[in-house]
Amino acid sequence: MSSAHRFDRGHTDDMMSFLAASPSPYHAVANAAARLEKAGFRQVSETESWTAPAGADGTDETAGGRYVLRGGAIIAWYVPRGATPATPYRVIGAHTDSPNLRVKPLPDTGAHGWRQVAVEVYGGALLNTWLDRDLGLSGRITLRDGTSRLVDVDRPLLRVPQLAVHLDRSVHTEGLKLDKQRHMTPIWGLGDVHEGDLISFVADEAGVPAADITGWDLMTHSVEPPAYLGRDREFVAGPRMDNLLSVHAGTAALAAVAGAAEAGGDLPYIPVLAAFDHEENGSQADTGADGPLLGNVLERSVFARGGGYEDKARSFAGTVCLSSDTGHAVHPNYAERHEPGHHPLPNAGPILKVNVNQRYATDGGGRALFAAACERAGVPWQSFVSNNSMPCGTTIGPITAARHGITTVDIGAAILSMHSARELCGADDPHLLAAALSAFLEG
Repeated sequence: MSSAHRFDRGHTDDMMSFLAASPSPYHAVANAAARLEKAGFRQVSETESWTAPAGADGTDETAGGRYVLRGGAIIAWYVPRGATPATPYRVIGAHTDSPNLRVKPLPDTGAHGWRQVAVEVYGGALLNTWLDRDLGLSGRITLRDGTSRLVDVDRPLLRVPQLAVHLDRSVHTEGLKLDKQRHMTPIWGLGDVHEGDLISFVADEAGVPAADITGWDLMTHSVEPPAYLGRDREFVAGPRMDNLLSVHAGTAALAAVAGAAEAGGDLPYIPVLAAFDHEENGSQADTGADGPLLGNVLERSVFARGGGYEDKARSFAGTVCLSSDTGHAVHPNYAERHEPGHHPLPNAGPILKVNVNQRYATDGGGRALFAAACERAGVPWQSFVSNNSMPCGTTIGPITAARHGITTVDIGAAILSMHSARELCGADDPHLLAAALSAFLEG
């Protein structure tokens, strides 16, 4: 099967809609699942058997598209007809979480006549970008019967007000200094503080009795929608591009490749999307890349097709993962912070991330594999490496490679304002990335 998936600006438009509809990791995986359902995938439960007998006509009932949801993570895969237990996987890795402000267990607080919401800083947020911004509230609530519901209050509800310059003249000479505990508590009303106010409000929004809510995972989000930017509309500004841009591209690529295979195309690998939660705080969670979720799913798929340990070992040995996460475009105002010979730009294609100290998992073989995929897709690509004098970030790539023993390559889209409440990418990069991912999954 040769790559015939030519994504365009229509994909970018759709990505913007996906960003707006996915204010939390839980919304992101629900939206990805809905898109995959339309492409013929169906959800399977981790607590049920995946082994199915052959159909009455001898067909393999384990073939087709499946996905697993756990919290803010989704693992989806498509088994083509004729796949053996030892067939290798082609995995797109990404993450669903972004830095933000998350609601504390006892959320109702306030001072001096103001009603506020107690929040905790999640991940490496650029705190100043959350100041004086209209914020909504989103996430999930868990009810007394153990079920969960999504919540999305997508209207101006909260605000973290910055101190006026008249009351802090030192900001001009010493810069803005923010204390995470004292300065980042948003306001949402006036009057006395009453325990249970926030959850009662959330209950009304969700249409459930407040007494039924026994747990919650709630967070703030900017209510300003994504938008094209620039004289020629060559940029996109929006929230959570790190890393929903990759989640959206991976979902589109998997759906497209599965659709082509269903139409009769040959697929030598089993394509997979693995979108994890909690990358921004180290991936050490049952829904994170450092947990067992991906390995369990891939292994159970091997066993469901009648394989054993030897088949799993053979399959994993031939498996390749593209860890797709956003990376740094060269900043025109801070070019000295970048490696002088490597200046990725927006709209110049996805970036290949390299770090010899294994902050990224790419090696020479991975470079060749990625270059071949981009060539088949007709997509340009760029290289990224950090300035030797600056610490290098990391991704799920090295974790995936080390935990599962599979070849992993780190790539992504070049953006500015990473970890801001509102980031910026090139308007062509989402569809260029999706095309490259599609070609990779096809093999």
